[in-house]
Amino acid sequence: MMGATVIGAGLAGCECAWQLAQRGIDVTLYEMKPQKRSPAHVSDNFAELVCSNSLRSDELTNAVGLLKEEMRRLGSLIMSCADAHKVPAGGALAVDREGFSRAVTERLRAHPRVTVVCGEVTKIPGGRVVIATGPLTDGAMADEIAKLCPDSGLHFFDAVAPIVTLESVDMASAWFASRYGKGSSDYVNCPMERDEYAAFVTELASAREAEMHGFEDSGVFEGCMPVEVMARRGADTLRYGPLKPVGLRDPKTGREPWAVVQLRMDNAEGTLYNMVGFQTHLRFPEQKRVFSMIPALKNAEFVRYGVMHRNTYLNSPKLLDRYYRLRSDARISFAGQMTGVEGYVESAASGMLVGIETARELLGEPPVDFPRETAIGALALYVSGGSVGDFQPMNINFGIIPPLGYRVRGKRNKNAALSERSLALIDRLHP
Repeated sequence: MMGATVIGAGLAGCECAWQLAQRGIDVTLYEMKPQKRSPAHVSDNFAELVCSNSLRSDELTNAVGLLKEEMRRLGSLIMSCADAHKVPAGGALAVDREGFSRAVTERLRAHPRVTVVCGEVTKIPGGRVVIATGPLTDGAMADEIAKLCPDSGLHFFDAVAPIVTLESVDMASAWFASRYGKGSSDYVNCPMERDEYAAFVTELASAREAEMHGFEDSGVFEGCMPVEVMARRGADTLRYGPLKPVGLRDPKTGREPWAVVQLRMDNAEGTLYNMVGFQTHLRFPEQKRVFSMIPALKNAEFVRYGVMHRNTYLNSPKLLDRYYRLRSDARISFAGQMTGVEGYVESAASGMLVGIETARELLGEPPVDFPRETAIGALALYVSGGSVGDFQPMNINFGIIPPLGYRVRGKRNKNAALSERSLALIDRLHP
């Protein structure tokens, strides 16, 4: 009987195991929880979302929206569970994180071809193996990977945003709306006037961080920049970043505020909201002190403070092929953030590709070879060798997908045409 081992039940490992099992491959899925947890994990369920609960834009004019639609058409477990547990978030796909993770766990445990083994793996087993242990891999498994991948010692820092209770938000100083009025009014918008913003940025820039050996601004991945680091880069950096007021008019004044902090629903009940773009590594008392300077959050109850942790990833262009297989040992594949894909959706997509291609390999079928014109293919080809210079984690974007070859007026129209081309290819592949 053909079989494969998947180590790690995060987003990538779960999607990989599902794709293998759905294609008739017996899967042994190892997960170290609940016996052991990383510093960022708290739940016993699979596919735990440790940072934001948002899977970002769901629109086909955005590259991550395209990637999600490709995954839906390819039978993604992660997308199916995400769609079933979504919460209002305007044009984005955000989920009830507990309901989502629970659904992924239940469906995998119920699959007749998936055997779940709880406990830490300290040695890479024989046979066909997919390592999806995540960016916080440490201990014996990290040592095992280091033996296989002598160039794997790269890292960046990832930060998590705080969560507050909705009932503690001063709605006299805030309002519900989505930017430009798009979709329903899903975000709580907390405005700041010029003097309030200036005082906030001053305190934020000088607030005390938690100790972390080796932390420096140059080690922060730009897509997950802590707010305190942004504040130090200039007085207006936040106002042109996560606190931008564009497209948000305060119904009390009829004008755009100087800056706006947005809160996004974090659970299906709508009782918890996370601070959008507020990844931070400040000490917990400092977070309470500084973030309470935002008028609408003056009495906020923080049910989770922001934390920051080191993420490790491979030098994938040197180590992996387009199927995320180890070039030096093709029986071993990697999936997830460890490969250098950045983001929930991208991690799951890498697991999907590994699962599909590994199943075909085990069944003696030719590879799908997802083309660069698809988002899932473009991401794999970039990670496995399409980067230039020092390799850095990569979100999916239209910049790594080949242009159309003909002119389309307007960026949104061009992106929509790129998505249309990609989805037509996906529909023809039937992997």
